[in-house]
Amino acid sequence: MAEKESRVEVEIYGDYYILKGEGTTEELQMLAQYVNNKMEALAERNSRLSKHQTAVLAALNIAEELRKLREEYDNLVSIIELAEGNNKKNS
Repeated sequence: MAEKESRVEVEIYGDYYILKGEGTTEELQMLAQYVNNKMEALAERNSRLSKHQTAVLAALNIAEELRKLREEYDNLVSIIELAEGNNKKNS
């Protein structure tokens, strides 16, 4: 069963956006808040950044987080597959 598409207005770093996507409005708001928090943290560290620069750096930081999580996931999958392979050999 497909999830219903949600629509919600959010504020990210002073600008308002209408987000549409699968999942709940709360989930979309949580994502927007996450991006907003990243941008605000970057702006606190360097007040000379433009809004555009702040957004790009936030996107790069989030992309790095995703890369690390994917790497960890792939490592865990490899460990599980290896363990399952060893269990089959020992059975």
